[in-house]
Amino acid sequence: MLDAFRAILDGDEPPPPGSPAPSEEELTRALQVMLKGQCVYAATPGIGRSYELARHYAPFFRDYFACLGYRFEVAHRDQMVFLSLPPDGVRHDAQGERLRKDETLVLLALRLAYEEGLRDSRVATDGTVDCTTDDIADSIRSAARSDPPDEARLIEILRLFSRKGALRLGERDRLDRVTPLTVMPGIAVLSPDAWMDQVRAWAAAGEGRGGAG
Repeated sequence: MLDAFRAILDGDEPPPPGSPAPSEEELTRALQVMLKGQCVYAATPGIGRSYELARHYAPFFRDYFACLGYRFEVAHRDQMVFLSLPPDGVRHDAQGERLRKDETLVLLALRLAYEEGLRDSRVATDGTVDCTTDDIADSIRSAARSDPPDEARLIEILRLFSRKGALRLGERDRLDRVTPLTVMPGIAVLSPDAWMDQVRAWAAAGEGRGGAG
């Protein structure tokens, strides 16, 4: 793996078209951005060339993260690169810790909002779905038969998932006391179908524990 890393730096692997080979700092940064963000887009701010490098050197990134037990993939249509864990994989990293109940419910509501947007043909050309914090709260009430977190806590949770590439938060409307948000394609990575099935069963049973996939 170190040889593959060095081959990229030395230009033995063809660089992205019209761009130079990355520096060691750029390539290391791209790996760190993937670990931190999980779902990274071409338009993700503050990441430099990380998206470009991850997409172009996909075989290296795939092999590197396979050593850590992750699956690295490129979603060209959504201009997204992401990490996921095989369904039967076991995680020992910080991201593998169980979510709190309210975090689990918000993640469920975000995935449901995205599915509803797909069903109603409200998907933008970049694969995103717009909704509001009120929509998320209403979804928690109806789908989980549970009270949503208060506004401050809801925004805190949404910011957590925003850092993972699940959504973008807009500016709060002080008059209507609602915050617009854009659900990103990465929501399906953070809440895969198997996880959704487990959470739906958990919510229906009224249990008080949540988990992350």
